[in-house]
Amino acid sequence: MTTAHGPDPASPAHPSALESAGALVWRRRAGELQVQLVHRPRYDDWSWPKGKLDDGETSQAAAMREVAEETGRPIVLGRPLPGLRYLTPEGRVKRVRYWAGRRTRKGHDTYALVARPPVAPVDRREIDRAAWLGADDAAARLTRAADRRPLEALVAADDAGLLVTRAVVIARHGQALARTRWHGSERDRPLTPVGHAHAAALVPVLASYGVEHVISSRWERCATTIDPYVRAAGLRPAFSEYLTEARHEHSPSRVAAAMRDLLSDTDESAVLCTHRPVMPTVMEVLAEHSPPEVAAALPAQDPYLNPGTVLVAHVAATPDGPQVVAVEKVAPPLY
Repeated sequence: MTTAHGPDPASPAHPSALESAGALVWRRRAGELQVQLVHRPRYDDWSWPKGKLDDGETSQAAAMREVAEETGRPIVLGRPLPGLRYLTPEGRVKRVRYWAGRRTRKGHDTYALVARPPVAPVDRREIDRAAWLGADDAAARLTRAADRRPLEALVAADDAGLLVTRAVVIARHGQALARTRWHGSERDRPLTPVGHAHAAALVPVLASYGVEHVISSRWERCATTIDPYVRAAGLRPAFSEYLTEARHEHSPSRVAAAMRDLLSDTDESAVLCTHRPVMPTVMEVLAEHSPPEVAAALPAQDPYLNPGTVLVAHVAATPDGPQVVAVEKVAPPLY
């Protein structure tokens, strides 16, 4: 994962690492930035809400689940923050990934629409206290000095006016039947069983970023890829011929225009599902709206994204227009 702060040292994979995820939940009260800390009686420490990934769970889904379990309220993930990597007392590597998080607005955010169990009451044996504190007070309250690193990044983003973001997710459709094995129309070439698994695995990822707007190529393999999320969230997708391979070949400028419009929409997080040959135009537009360190993290070579993989662009509204402040590539595990 790469952010506007550069490569995250918590990102490199480790075969035996313990994977955890959490969020710095923030709000503004009387103009002051506040963050939420939790107290764990077992360790008698103050820290950020976080926890281990369940089997087959993405870090994004784990962060949402753990925050809900430890604070009693669901959240939507915002921009990624620097993570941590350290050795446990048992000598194992532990990685913790963090995001900025905001509480959902009841009845409005997609998290509340996607079918999932209701948030259970906080287990007081795990978390017995929670506190909203200003940034300076939070830094002083944190038990571990290393936990101040994501807080410093959060405050820096807020000072720069780049903390409030929306997600623009670029999805490549799931694995499709090979062209050589399909004798029908190219627009009707379907997903394979693995492709359907890709589609199902995208649901918790898109929900974690609060995606509320869906735009897709009209061709079958893209429409089928976003269908599980559309159904789970109760959304109405917008289909476009301009996002298909054939129309893009004749008019890539139409795709570029659609991407610029999507980045300029300041209201909703969105997902755009399209094809591998369309990706160069999509990435070019994202790079136009990115500072150099973020543009350098964008996929630059074919195939750009593998089937069923998404690129999450975190977009902030600035006086000079939309700015991509961080990007993440997510390949959801197949169940």
